[in-house]
Amino acid sequence: GVSATTTAATAAASSKRATDALWGKFASEILLKNWEAALADLHRLRAIVDEGGGASRATPLEQLQQRSWLLHWSLFVFFNHDKGHDGIIDLFLSDKYLQAIQTNCPWLLRYLATAVVINKRRRSTLKDLVKVVTQEHRQDTVVVGAPAASSAAGGDPVTRFIDCLYARFDLDGAQATLRDCERALRADYFLCNCADAFMEDARMFVFETYCRLHTTIDIPSLATKLAMDDERAEKWVVDLIRGALLDAKIDSSHNCVVMGTRAPDVYTHVIEKTRDLLVRSNALINNIEHKVLANDRKVQAAALASGGGVNDRD
Repeated sequence: GVSATTTAATAAASSKRATDALWGKFASEILLKNWEAALADLHRLRAIVDEGGGASRATPLEQLQQRSWLLHWSLFVFFNHDKGHDGIIDLFLSDKYLQAIQTNCPWLLRYLATAVVINKRRRSTLKDLVKVVTQEHRQDTVVVGAPAASSAAGGDPVTRFIDCLYARFDLDGAQATLRDCERALRADYFLCNCADAFMEDARMFVFETYCRLHTTIDIPSLATKLAMDDERAEKWVVDLIRGALLDAKIDSSHNCVVMGTRAPDVYTHVIEKTRDLLVRSNALINNIEHKVLANDRKVQAAALASGGGVNDRD
């Protein structure tokens, strides 16, 4: 019995040292900018954390802390890896890590929101993002005890933009935050290279919402909504029309945009609903593979520990 206990303690200590070494390797790969290796280490660390820290069995508080560390460190990988924008959405929106964000580090919602906005292939996750952001802003309102508008005004401009546009349907509020978003993103170490893409897609979001409410849009008014001058706004709309992204025409005599009428296309609706099915399936396969590998390692460690105990008794 003593030998078995000693063997289990030795295995736990060895597992902890291996996990610490993996954290160190992960940091080294980030410093060396080996993003593929860093992504692989990220998946391995996630599997270990989700299993409860391996043989050492971390407490729930320690797991929360480790998930918070992993979320922060993952920013280096996700905003440098070619497929990082998909990865950050999958990780940050998974239940346990989303709970860690809401409990321990809500400021990370800025990075999730930016990834969702600029990732055209994952538009279906926008509803999940809006739900999370709305909950966060409403919680701030309850805690602070201030009116909803003033509470949102004190938050991050990127999440405030999402809240204004999709939760409050406040086009003026969304437009007012666009300039703040651009300044915040250009000053952010991880997001500075995403600022132009975010502004382009954010303006498109505002425009799409605005178009749903109007059949004729005054160009000067539109320019104000998009935080652009009149000439840039008109050129932007013309580019959308030429690229077949907008069913509309420019009425130069009245200096306005006349929206076309198009019946909802059921096939387009189905495509939008299933667009990210392949990405989600691949993420599920990867998670299963990591769990299988982790389980194999656990079985091997248990077999080694059992063999050690038998040898000690012999």
